Amino acid sequence: MTDTPIDTTVAHTARVWNYWLGGKDNYPVDREVGDRIRKLFPQVAEAARGDRLFLRRSVTHLVRDEGVRQFLDIGTGLPTADNTHEVAQRIAPESRVVYVDNDPLVLTHARALLRGTDEGGTRFIGSDLRDTAAVLAAARETLDFGQPIGLTLMGTMGHFGDVEEALDIVRTYVDALPSGSYLAVCDGVDAHVEPVQEENLAEALELWQEGVAQEYHMRSVEDFTRYFDGLHLVDPGVVSVYRWRPEPAEIGKVTDLPQYCGLARKP
Repeated sequence: MTDTPIDTTVAHTARVWNYWLGGKDNYPVDREVGDRIRKLFPQVAEAARGDRLFLRRSVTHLVRDEGVRQFLDIGTGLPTADNTHEVAQRIAPESRVVYVDNDPLVLTHARALLRGTDEGGTRFIGSDLRDTAAVLAAARETLDFGQPIGLTLMGTMGHFGDVEEALDIVRTYVDALPSGSYLAVCDGVDAHVEPVQEENLAEALELWQEGVAQEYHMRSVEDFTRYFDGLHLVDPGVVSVYRWRPEPAEIGKVTDLPQYCGLARKP
């Protein structure tokens, strides 16, 4: 675990995201930046909810339909409703989940809140995802790398300005997983969608870069899709978050947002 102190004078990704999701684990500086961005990009809270919705739906699919019982959740963020272990263990109590994050506030809350069932288990690794060797070594203490693992990266890889660096990190993790494992990714994309004014979104991104400790970069749809190179995409492929397996009552009512997702199987 890291001993890095919690800085309440600069906005942090996990806390701004928590604010948009209606959580209480944030500070005035996070709320100020969050409000300024939301004024320019009113759909940002909806995008945050869509990210969590995709996490819930993809984990549910993997546990219920594919028999996956292990998850490596990298870039966990602050605990909210329907965390990975809660979704998985609700269906299969024996599921095991390893969380990875290096935000000190996330670490503090995770120790208290991210606890699993007696049958399964959860573990939290306080480490930078760029240290792939350390993360994988720690994950192997809880997960069986001889059996399929669901790797989730939600709203995480956009923090890397260099797309090739981001792709190399994801490939390193995927290469370490056994055949039959899955990769789920969700992040912002530079795609034209009708409800969003592109000039306002660009200004909102500038505000983020100036006011939040961790930079954020939206990928092109083509670069986002490259995360799944060499893998078999699960239907419906790479889509806006609300279009990934919507409930029957939602069909025809889903909103397109510049927040994309995809789930793919390692052959």
